[in-house]
Amino acid sequence: MASEIITPDDLEQFKWELLDLIKQWLDKKVDKPVPPKEERKWIKSHQVQRMLGISPGTLQNLRVNGTIPYSKVGGVLFYDKQQIERILEQNMRNKPIDVQG
Repeated sequence: MASEIITPDDLEQFKWELLDLIKQWLDKKVDKPVPPKEERKWIKSHQVQRMLGISPGTLQNLRVNGTIPYSKVGGVLFYDKQQIERILEQNMRNKPIDVQG
């Protein structure tokens, strides 16, 4: 069986080839843009509860008294996230004063 001798020059050449391949691979990874995380327009009840830090009963009360609008599709309740954020802003107490204006 024939054996091949690896010299320090061979190892040096291998190192540079390997580094070049790694650099090419990293460049390809960096070149691909990462798609932005899709922001959902409609969210479910458990997401609203987490967002507002409220219980299911409190959320139900907000629906019943008309504070939070919703849609019901096949027994699942959906809420418009922007509307909920708007309601939070409209009901903000002690709004900060614009000092720059």
